[in-house]
Amino acid sequence: MEADLRQVSTILRFFVSLRLDAGSASGYIFFIANRNSERDYMSAKEKNNSVIAICIQEPSEDGSNMDFGEIKGDDLRFIHQAFITDSICSALSVPSADTRLYYIEKPDRKRLVEIITEYLGKKQCSGKLSKRFRENFSSHSMEFERWGIRMENIFEDCFAQGYKNVLLLGSRTPTVTATKIKAALRMLEQSDAVFGPTPDGRYYSIGMSGSYRIKLSDFDWKSGAIYSEVAGAFTEQGLSWSELEIWYAVESAEELELMARDINQFRFEGDETSGRETELVMERLISKLEQ
Repeated sequence: MEADLRQVSTILRFFVSLRLDAGSASGYIFFIANRNSERDYMSAKEKNNSVIAICIQEPSEDGSNMDFGEIKGDDLRFIHQAFITDSICSALSVPSADTRLYYIEKPDRKRLVEIITEYLGKKQCSGKLSKRFRENFSSHSMEFERWGIRMENIFEDCFAQGYKNVLLLGSRTPTVTATKIKAALRMLEQSDAVFGPTPDGRYYSIGMSGSYRIKLSDFDWKSGAIYSEVAGAFTEQGLSWSELEIWYAVESAEELELMARDINQFRFEGDETSGRETELVMERLISKLEQ
């Protein structure tokens, strides 16, 4: 346990080197406490042909877990909220796509979505992002099912809504930037599917174009070979697919360190927005650690 605590402490202190914008209107999303019913922020505006679907994952999902050692309880929840908020902001930065947020119909998950959407609607989004949030964002509850079934239901729902290209992200990818999302959507214009592989042979993103043709619910998402199994099924059906660069979902202390380094690199390159909410929460954890 002491070793885990030292590792987490080292990762948190790495964030001290990140530059913070003192004049930012950004704040910690867990301070918002207004209670409102589920909202569909999308206006009557004509839909885009493409949609970015973000599915809020549970702490443990079919063989994958968010385990950051000594970061637990409320601190873990705050980090997860920040991950989701950053993913939404990256998606909203893609003007050619709508953004749909999916979550399990449970009181705590509904409250989580209320907190995030109220924060984005009232405080975080400004300028073009504010307009896109009003016109291109919506949230949707769904029944609790295993991960493969939830993904399948999301694809079927999005295609039923008339979208031509559907890109699915989980809620553990705060460093998947708008640039990466745009690249995936461009690939979907030319392929039946696009896959975002992780180093351990899983997925951080899956996209399909045209229609839903491979049943994701038929696969064992606990399998260590899930990437090759799903890609192989597309190949067997004569469907074309493209591959994004290898990236990662943040599920361990080691991946938390990768995330910290990538956010630091974003700032070095002049990108002050990608991973911003995650950065702020990590800064709070540093302050808590130093007390």
